[in-house]
Amino acid sequence: MDLCYEALNGSCWKYTRPSSVQVPMLITMTLTTFVTIIGNLVIISIGHFKQLHMNMPTNQLILSLALCDFLLGLFVMPLSAVHSWQGCWYFGDFMCKIHTCIDINLSTASIFHLVCVCRPLKYHSCIGLPTVPFMISISWLIPAVFTYTMTFCELNLLGARGFYETHVYCAGGCHVLFSHGSAVIASMISFYVPGLIIIGIYYRIYMVARNQARSINLLFNQLRRVYPSRDAQHRARRATITVAIMVGVFLFCWTPFFLRNIMDPFIGYTIPSVVIDALVWFGYVNSTLNPFIYALYPYSWFRKAVRLIINEKIFQNNSSRKRLYP
Repeated sequence: MDLCYEALNGSCWKYTRPSSVQVPMLITMTLTTFVTIIGNLVIISIGHFKQLHMNMPTNQLILSLALCDFLLGLFVMPLSAVHSWQGCWYFGDFMCKIHTCIDINLSTASIFHLVCVCRPLKYHSCIGLPTVPFMISISWLIPAVFTYTMTFCELNLLGARGFYETHVYCAGGCHVLFSHGSAVIASMISFYVPGLIIIGIYYRIYMVARNQARSINLLFNQLRRVYPSRDAQHRARRATITVAIMVGVFLFCWTPFFLRNIMDPFIGYTIPSVVIDALVWFGYVNSTLNPFIYALYPYSWFRKAVRLIINEKIFQNNSSRKRLYP
């Protein structure tokens, strides 16, 4: 096993993987990063088409969420990919702190945005425009204050600084260590509390969709001559499927990482770094899939906007005034 810096005392050991592992890993991380950036074309679609600016609070929230995921793909994932692939951090301690801050900040902000996008199928009926800027500001501000305060004041090391300096810190590493208390607090703020809110909100949506479907069927049974609207049935079924996908993908991507995050201090920090890397990238995948789940899947006009962008029709005269929905 090689050192990250051969001529430097206190260098980290470089974890060398065989090429049969490195090549697929690099391809996977590159594709994930590329799709995360390109998939957030919703940023362009909302910003370009004027029809999407009018009386639709959902668009502002999805724009902010897409911007958050876009920045994660642009500034965080490439450096994380190099770190995971090389097995060493070659950008210095200060850049390690900056990268850690941006990573935790954007990942947490993305999760906070998912709480705000509480009714993606019919948001206009439950929230008004004046509330949206406040919700967006909170989704960016709370994660930023929490992350930068914790990292630069090193609150995550309270009670574990000696262990970190003796057993963890080395040149060429970019290790984020949480003490017992900070692991619990950070995990609660970044995942568990928002996660419970998301589950509660989407469970309510699921129950509403199911009750609507039952009401339609009951009406049909009571009044034989009244046929249920196919459109109403389709919306109820689509809402149920969308809810299942949203909650399922969110939990699948982030639960393993935050279980590891809260468990690691209590089992003596014995989880291998390769496992931690894999779980971090599982979390990143949530940002990769967000634009497809929250925009392209439920909204046909988003899909139409993206088709216009891909076909380069946004460069035509008055393309910003094209109608995407009736």
